[in-house]
Amino acid sequence: MIVRVFGIAILMGLFQACSAQPAEKDSAAEANAYTAIPSSTKALYAAEIEKQYQQLLGNRGFNGSILVAKNGEILFEDYKGYSNFKTKALITPNTPFHLASVSKTFTGMAILKLREQGKLELDDTVDEFFPGFPYQNITVQQLLNHRSGLNNYVYFMVDRRVETYRVKNKKGRWVRRTRTIKMPPLKPGLLSNQDVLDYMMKHRPAPLFAPDRAFRYSNTNYALLALIIEKVTGQSYPTYMKDSLFTPLGMNDSYVFSVADTGNYTPSYRYNNIPYGIEKLDCIYGDKNVYSTVRDLLLWDRALHEGTYVSKASQELAYQPYSFENKSFHNYGLGWRLLNSPTEEIVYHNGWWHGNNTVFTRYIKDSATIIVLGNRYNRNIYKAKALSSAFTGRTDSTELEE
Repeated sequence: MIVRVFGIAILMGLFQACSAQPAEKDSAAEANAYTAIPSSTKALYAAEIEKQYQQLLGNRGFNGSILVAKNGEILFEDYKGYSNFKTKALITPNTPFHLASVSKTFTGMAILKLREQGKLELDDTVDEFFPGFPYQNITVQQLLNHRSGLNNYVYFMVDRRVETYRVKNKKGRWVRRTRTIKMPPLKPGLLSNQDVLDYMMKHRPAPLFAPDRAFRYSNTNYALLALIIEKVTGQSYPTYMKDSLFTPLGMNDSYVFSVADTGNYTPSYRYNNIPYGIEKLDCIYGDKNVYSTVRDLLLWDRALHEGTYVSKASQELAYQPYSFENKSFHNYGLGWRLLNSPTEEIVYHNGWWHGNNTVFTRYIKDSATIIVLGNRYNRNIYKAKALSSAFTGRTDSTELEE
C-alpha cells in the first residue's frame, strides 16, 4: 500500500491537536513554524522519492513502513508486508515496530527534560542515584554520550563469553587464540534493568577504560539512564514515557515494551520469515524497547523542531559532538548520532535488535525527516539517506552508522 500525502486533513488535525500546549510552548511552535511547500514542488519530491524507494527497498524484500517528510509535511509513505507472517496481518499506519536503538533518542531527551525541571544535573554521578555503585566518577552526561567506559551488558550478561587473545607460536610469531570463559550465573527467567544493576553491583564486570577517556557505544549506559528516570520520577520507565511524552505529543501507537507485555509479544523475523522468540535480554529498556510508528515518529520530530518537549537550548547540548577522538564528520551527542559536514547537518539514530532494523534521520538545515522501520532485517534500510537527494539535490548513498 503506497500513500502519497499532499494534505491529509485528519493528520493535520492530529498535529494541531497535539500542538495545543501552554502559552509559552505555543510561542515556541510559532517561532519555529514550518514554511509551506507548493503543491507542485511536493509532487516532484514525491515522484522522485518513490522512484528511489522502489529501487532501494520496495523491490528488494522490504517488510516494514517508511515515511519521508519535509517542512512538517508528508511527501511519501508506504506500508509493505506483514506484521505477523503466520496470520498474514498486514502492516498499517498504526502498526508499532520495535525501534531498537532509536529508543535512545527518547531516553536521552527525557533526561534533558528532567534537567530542565531541576530534578537532576548532567554532572550528577551514578553513585548519587545508586549508593554502592562500584564504578566511581561516572556522570549522567557520560552515560548519555557513551564516554562512561562501562562494558555493554549484552556481552557480560551471558552464560559464557568467548575471549580473543594473542600468544607467540613456536616460530615466535604473534597469533590469535580464543577461549571460552564461564560467566557468573544469571537470574532465571527474563532480565530487567534492575537485574543489570544488581549484577554490576555484585560481580563488577571490568570497565573498558576510565570515565571520559574515550567513546565506546554501550547499551548499559541507557539501561542505567532508564533506572535514573525511575529513581527521579518515582514511576516506571514505561509509565513515565507514556504519561510525560507519548500521550502529550499524541503518539498514541507508541509504548515501551516490558515484562508486562510479553503475553502480547509481536515478533520480528529472520530472512526466511521464521520469528524470533523472546530472549533473556528482551525486557531491558531505555537502550531499546520503545515501539512506535512512522507517523508517531513524525510527531516526535515535529515536537523537537518546535521545541515543545525540550527547549532549543537543551537540544543544542544534545547535538554537540562529544566523541572527540573520532576524526571524521561522524560523532555522537547526547542520545543522538551526528553527521556534520560542510554541506549538511544531520541528527539521527539507527537501530538493530533481532529482526528489527530502523532509521530515524533528521536533516536540520533542510527541515526534513526520513523514517524507516523494518521487522525483517534488511541491510538496505541503512542506505535510506540516498532518498534525501530528492529534496537536497545532492546524490549521496553514504550509509549512516548503525
